[in-house]
Amino acid sequence: MDIVGDRRFVEVPGGKTHELPPLLVKTVPDVKRLDRMMTIASEIIDQEDMIASVPADAIAGEDAVERRKMDLALNLVDQYLGLLNYWHWGDAVIEWIRQCEITFGTRIELRTLLHTDVWPHAGRSSFVTLLEDKAVDTDGVQLEKAVGLRLAFRQMPPIRCCSDQFLFYLNNSVAATAFRTWYSMTPSPISSLPPERFAFEVVNLSLDIH
Repeated sequence: MDIVGDRRFVEVPGGKTHELPPLLVKTVPDVKRLDRMMTIASEIIDQEDMIASVPADAIAGEDAVERRKMDLALNLVDQYLGLLNYWHWGDAVIEWIRQCEITFGTRIELRTLLHTDVWPHAGRSSFVTLLEDKAVDTDGVQLEKAVGLRLAFRQMPPIRCCSDQFLFYLNNSVAATAFRTWYSMTPSPISSLPPERFAFEVVNLSLDIH
């Protein structure tokens, strides 16, 4: 076992670099009806009384309220699309981890590394750490939050099912709690996978291929 600072790394037999399955991710979520999403966001604003009403004769004030409502609707949609992007990253990582576990199980030199009765051992969360150690370009997406969001939602709920509080405030705590709980399910101590011993490709499924 190698120890670097406060990090422990599992010992991978041999000296070769192991090729792992590709990480397949959609970086641009499919949104077919943005106008419909804006309508739903406006309905959420009305239902949650996010903007105070104005007297019917206050035309200038009413115009200002409508502009404010439009700004809030745009903000809600932007928050939702950002979460959708995170969810797609988390979904891709969870599936990639599943494929990596299958790969580990088929290779003699790797199959014992995930067994908790062997120490040091890696866990499923070690693959998230591996992605971070390999400096995978996520365009600003925090992988732990992305994975936590995917753990919380098997499918991302439509915007009409999300409260304004969730979109603005609660999503970070929900995702963080889900990830920490998932992480703690593997008995400690969890060791990291040495990044120099593994290689994989990141494939952007959102890129058009002609």
